[in-house]
Formats: sequence, structure tokens, C-alpha cells
Amino acid sequence: MTAPTRHPAPTQAQIRAAWEALAPAFDRRITPRSLLFADEILSGVRVGPGTRLLDVAAGSGALALPAARRGAQVVAVDLAPTMVDRLVQRAHDGGLTETEIRALVMDGERLELDDDTFDVCVSLNGVSLFPGLHSGLTEMARVTRSGGTVLVAAFGLPQHVEFIGWTIGALKAAVPGFVPLPADPPPLPFRLADPDRFAAELRDAGLRAVAVRKATVDMSFASAAELLDTLRGSNPIGAAWLADLTESQAAEVRQILDGMLRERSGGGPGAVLHARLNIGTGVVP
Repeated sequence: MTAPTRHPAPTQAQIRAAWEALAPAFDRRITPRSLLFADEILSGVRVGPGTRLLDVAAGSGALALPAARRGAQVVAVDLAPTMVDRLVQRAHDGGLTETEIRALVMDGERLELDDDTFDVCVSLNGVSLFPGLHSGLTEMARVTRSGGTVLVAAFGLPQHVEFIGWTIGALKAAVPGFVPLPADPPPLPFRLADPDRFAAELRDAGLRAVAVRKATVDMSFASAAELLDTLRGSNPIGAAWLADLTESQAAEVRQILDGMLRERSGGGPGAVLHARLNIGTGVVP
């Protein structure tokens, strides 16, 4: 693995294909974990019976489903059809009807929705990944009524998202020449890691009463294999890191991570890791 080179921005088709490929693993590993801290994220807004809520880049429903269970009338959109299919299946399995939650394939940078439609618009590690972050945020604001709230949750710095930071450390140790994430500009999953920049982006989208709070969530891993499978399903960047490993490198990375997990847990095979989230909110004028 050599130093990264700059490539043209991916096309929408390429982005859709990347998330389509990840959707099964994302639904298996990421959504169940995210559902565990959805209430922490949604505590920043009022969501209850009658709330009209839009979840942008919803994945397979980590915020949309809990909001619907609170009584909100939810619309969830995602660019990847398989993500939408998985969300629909989760809603069906949970006894939610299409009246309570609708899931649509849609580009979050160009929402095919009317102005001033929703009371609350949310996104968890979704809009923050858009090549056009400003477009995504302004679209969220556009479809939210005056006085309504936009909420965006995004990862903090990689070293504060331990399942990512630990893997970077293991890759550095196991793979000669491995170059981790660039710092300037940061990769998409971490460009809202700086709370000041996060707040500025929300204000630039036309929001007022902007606030960014930090939350730390726990993520339990039974083994290095589970940790790596989670990373592989979380984002195209992590999937690419692991796809490039030789068999011996992969074994060494697992060995290093298993040792780190045992050290954290005091000798057991699994451990609880922590992840920092920045949760930004703003009100539509």
C-alpha cells in the first residue's frame, strides 16, 4: 500500500455501486449497532406522534425505524436500492406500516421532495459522506419547514472512533508502507470531526441556532474477526483497506487486534470499544 494519489470525484453511479456492494454487510453489522444509540442521537430533537420526519442517506433504518416507533410519520431515502430494500424488510419485521414509514430510492443532494414538508430532517453518517456536503445540507434545510430542525450526526476523529483507529494501528504494524487517512483534506467520513467546521457548515446551509455536541457510544466486539467485518461493512474506505491485504497480512492484523481486545477486557476474547460522534443541530429560519 503506497501513498494515496488524488483521483477524480466519483460519479453518482460509482457511489451507488459501492454502497450497493456494502449493503448486506452494512445491514448485518452497522445498523444493529447504530440502533443501540439512536435514542442518544434523537434526543437532540422532538420526535413523537405526528412529527413529520425525513431521514436522508438512511441506510437500512438506524434513525428512521426508532423515529417511526415513536409515532413519527417517517420518509427515509437512500441512494442504494438494496439499502432501501433492507430498511423496508426491517420495518415489516417490526410491524411498521407504509403509513408510518416510507422508504424511497433517492439522491440526497437532489431531493425529489417539496419545500417545507418536514418538521425534522436527520442524517447519521450519511449527508457527511456526500461529495457535495453543502448541497446535501441545503437540501435538508429546503425540505424542512420554518422553525423545524435539521440534525446531522457524524464521526469524530479516527483516533476517537476506536474500531477504526485500532485497525489503522494494526494495519500500520502489519503492512509495510501502509498510509492511513490523509489529514488535509480529511476523507469524507471525518470532515465534520472538527466541531467548529461542523457548525460553520450548518450555518452556511442557512441554519440558525446551530449547536454541535459530542457523544461517546459503546460498541461491543467479541473478536477481531467481528471488528474487521464491521469495518468492512461500514464504508468503502474500510472495505478497500481490507481487500488489499495478503493472507499473511490479514492474519497478522487479526492477531494484533485480538491482543488489543484482550488487553482492553483484562484477558477475555472480546471488549467494548468507544466511538465519538458529533451531533449537530440547526433551526430553519
